[in-house]
Amino acid sequence: MQSDSFLYRNTLANPKTTDIGLLVLRILAGLALAFGHGLGKVPPSEGFVNMVGNLLPAPGLFAWLSMLAEFGGGLLLVLGLFTRLGALLIVGNMTVVVLLAHAGDGFGEREKGFLFLAIALLYLFAGAGRYSLDAMMSKKKNAL
Repeated sequence: MQSDSFLYRNTLANPKTTDIGLLVLRILAGLALAFGHGLGKVPPSEGFVNMVGNLLPAPGLFAWLSMLAEFGGGLLLVLGLFTRLGALLIVGNMTVVVLLAHAGDGFGEREKGFLFLAIALLYLFAGAGRYSLDAMMSKKKNAL
């Protein structure tokens, strides 16, 4: 492969490399979100529920939704299963994180939230790619 074709070609010219990139990002980001941020909220602690209560009404409900978005949504990303639903949960949660939970913080404190938000938006719009359970289920459904 010539280096200039690799550097400058449109990703549509070689969708396999695009799907490999989607796979790698999906697995790494999903694992980081699920186990680096979500697992510690399973189940939501009283302190976390109280913190959510300072931001939103129905703190118990929203604390559970946050845990579900971070842990469950992260695992859905890893598997590429119901990827757009998982991404939508993450988008909602990370929007609250960057706009409310860390509103008074500098960009450095909100950076991870923005990155997870951007990654979730990518999967919300693009889907999981060909190397995912979503793609496998779609193939089986279309074969019937």
